[in-house]
Amino acid sequence: MGLGSEIFALNFLHLNHNLTRNLNHIQSMRIYFDHEKLEAYKKALAFAQWVEPLLERLPKSAAVHNQLDRARTSIVLNIPEGNGRFTSADRCKFFDIARGSGLECAGCLDLIFVKKLLSEVDLDEGKTLLKDIISLLVGLIRSNSPDRLHEEAVEYRVGGERQD
Repeated sequence: MGLGSEIFALNFLHLNHNLTRNLNHIQSMRIYFDHEKLEAYKKALAFAQWVEPLLERLPKSAAVHNQLDRARTSIVLNIPEGNGRFTSADRCKFFDIARGSGLECAGCLDLIFVKKLLSEVDLDEGKTLLKDIISLLVGLIRSNSPDRLHEEAVEYRVGGERQD
């Protein structure tokens, strides 16, 4: 194993250890408000913590640094704001903004990966966290908008034959 591989393996173990520790720390936080019970909020905080060492490695002059920092903050702040709203439409608006910021974070991670400042393993770990957050936010949006139309899974047929 070369020096580069050893450094990569150590960085991966360090990030994995930090993620586990961060999730445990977040789970132990005392709950004061309803939004703190939401799994989407807890995972958004975990992602915000996961991204911190990455931001410390990036030059602050890089546009993606500021964009990633603002997008991760937006996820965390829009979940409680949406959860505190009284109408379904207002709740959905803020959950949707948080969802969009999660997708923006995924784009930022892609840019950092393309610039060779993020390993494929770290990219996968970050996107896995984001995918969980976004899925939970979609669930919150759907549960708060029963009157909205949602696309259901349908079976498509062409010429009488089933298409998968």
